[in-house]
Amino acid sequence: MFSKATGSRPPVVSGTGPAGADWSPHGRLEDAAGAYFLHADIALDAIKGVLGRRRVRGFTLERVVDLTEAGASVWQEAAVCDGRRLILWHSEELADEKAPGGMVLDSSVQVLPLESIEHVGMRTLVGRDEQGRRIDRGVYVVLATAMPHELSAIPADPDSPLPVAAAKFRPEAFRFSKSLDDGGPGQIARLITFGRLLGRLIPP
Repeated sequence: MFSKATGSRPPVVSGTGPAGADWSPHGRLEDAAGAYFLHADIALDAIKGVLGRRRVRGFTLERVVDLTEAGASVWQEAAVCDGRRLILWHSEELADEKAPGGMVLDSSVQVLPLESIEHVGMRTLVGRDEQGRRIDRGVYVVLATAMPHELSAIPADPDSPLPVAAAKFRPEAFRFSKSLDDGGPGQIARLITFGRLLGRLIPP
């Protein structure tokens, strides 16, 4: 899944709940979202409202079911690149006693120009199958921007002759991951392709 690098990720529960079919065979965003997302119509409406007439160059999707005492809550995310921007969509089901059914969907969109991405990092876990053939077992992609996400103070050294307070800057970053247990080989391959696309497109 992708998320801000400093955030926590909900536990992965594979094969729980409706939808959730493997999206990797689908080349079109509409088809992949329809097979994978529980709220595909809301996701596509939000993404296309920003995308306009621009063509989708690549995308990756994530769907996680978080099991709590209150029941199952679906966490859904999409990252879409149109060649100029990275469009990030996220939704989470929230309890609301006043809403019919007791739940509402928190849907949000964030748009990043590719010029704001200063670093693309990708780490691939490569192994062998029973026949000795190469197999990609997982992939991790990190995007770091120049935008500040967290600024924390560092106390001055009391033993220094010139004690000077300092601050530690943490840039906003996003991470994407797939593994054999979380997504399978098809989604691993799609995320590798997506990471390479972003690596080629970000301005030098």
